[in-house]
Amino acid sequence: MPVQLFPSPGALPQVTSTGGALFTAGGVFRHEELQAMTMDGLLRHVYAGTFVRWDVRPDPVVRALAASAELPQQLRRRLTFGRMTAAWIFGCAPRPARLDVLADRRSRTGALPPFSTAILHEVLLGPADRVEVGTVSVTSPLRTAVDVALHTGSSDAVPTLRRLAAHPDLGCRLDLVLRALAAGHRVPGKAAAMDRVAVAAAAAP
Repeated sequence: MPVQLFPSPGALPQVTSTGGALFTAGGVFRHEELQAMTMDGLLRHVYAGTFVRWDVRPDPVVRALAASAELPQQLRRRLTFGRMTAAWIFGCAPRPARLDVLADRRSRTGALPPFSTAILHEVLLGPADRVEVGTVSVTSPLRTAVDVALHTGSSDAVPTLRRLAAHPDLGCRLDLVLRALAAGHRVPGKAAAMDRVAVAAAAAP
C-alpha cells in the first residue's frame, strides 16, 4: 500500500460535477468556455483540459488530479505518474508536454487510448516506489529522482534534481539518489545518470 504524501488537499474543496474548485473540459463547460474564464481571471489553467478557481493555488494535489483527469477512468487506480511528470506534480519541474505514466510489468493494466496525452512505460514498481498524492499514485520522490537521472537529458535533469533535493517536504537528498543508482545492477544509462546527479550536487548552493 503506497504511503500518502500531501494527503490533505488543503485549499482544494470538495469537487463535484456541477461546482467546486476543479473544472474539466467536457463537463459543465467546453474547453473554449474555460479558456475564456481564464482570460477573465476567474480560473487558472493547470493542465490540458483542467482548470481551478482563481483563488485556488495549484499544489501537488491539484496537479495530480489534473494529470489523473487525462487518463481513462478505469486506468486511474492502476497507473502511476513518474519521471518528469512526477517531478512536476511535486512542484520541481515545468509542466510536461506529455504525461509519463508507469505500469508495473508484473500486472495487467490495459492500454492507453489512441492520441492519449500520456506515454505508458512498463517498469518494475515496488511498494516503496509509490506514494499517494491526495488520491493519485505517483512515484516516490527518491524513485522520481532516480528515474529523472536515468531517463531525462542533462539540461532538464540537473535543475530538476536540484529542486527535488531542495524541496523541504520530499526528503530527497542527492547522496541518497546516488546510492540508489549505485545499488542497481545492469541498469542502462547508469553511469550517465550518476554523472547528472554529481553535477546537480556540485551546482547546489
